[in-house]
Amino acid sequence: MTNALHIATYNIHKGFSQFNRRMMVHELRERLRQLAPDIVFLQEVQGLHLGHAERHSDWPEVSQHEFLADEVWENTAYGRNVIYDHGHHGNAILSRFPILATHNQDVTHLRFERRGLLHCKIETGHCEHPLHCVCVHLSLFGRSRRKQMEALAEHLEATVPHHAPLIIAGDFNDWRNRADKLLIDRLGLIEVFGGIAGRPPRSFPSALPMFRLDRIYVRGFSIDRTQVHFGEPWSRISDHAALSAFLYSP
Repeated sequence: MTNALHIATYNIHKGFSQFNRRMMVHELRERLRQLAPDIVFLQEVQGLHLGHAERHSDWPEVSQHEFLADEVWENTAYGRNVIYDHGHHGNAILSRFPILATHNQDVTHLRFERRGLLHCKIETGHCEHPLHCVCVHLSLFGRSRRKQMEALAEHLEATVPHHAPLIIAGDFNDWRNRADKLLIDRLGLIEVFGGIAGRPPRSFPSALPMFRLDRIYVRGFSIDRTQVHFGEPWSRISDHAALSAFLYSP
């Protein structure tokens, strides 16, 4: 096998530590650069927050995904999901490779809990066909998650060829592991940590993970190795652990 692809997913908690005690976006940037994945799936990315910009002298002058990507990941996409008077936040994908197309699908089920699926088509040069990447952050409520998973499956079945390589990563909030059956049986994906018969990793809270909230599902790749990044220094940055994986296209 050739063509290694290093990916990571991280719920960055809008650039603040657990319980919003400290602004951590600068340390987050350094940690991501040390990890050095080719493609990064980010959730709870602050696109704009006028209040934080006033209160913190070192608050980035650009959106968080642009600040994190600067001079390392040349291509970015941002899906704005939650909008308020002083700003907005959502999902983002950072890529070392060209992003050919991007689509942010609104999958909100409850009006007070805005959610979206950020879908990017990326030309990596690793595969015969372009890579499809979807960054997700699903509902805290089971009924809403089921509807969002169904919307995700319908969208991918309608837009992604069955032979195309596919990665779905993010915060599924699926601590009962109900997503596996739909993604594995219907879309032919594998969860990289557990394989077809295994279980996703524990990723929350980041100091000592107990709940299996964050996932990486793939199709069209072999899995070399995976890692859960928890404890110090990651637990200072966000309440979620980061996940990473090295993948190979056959």
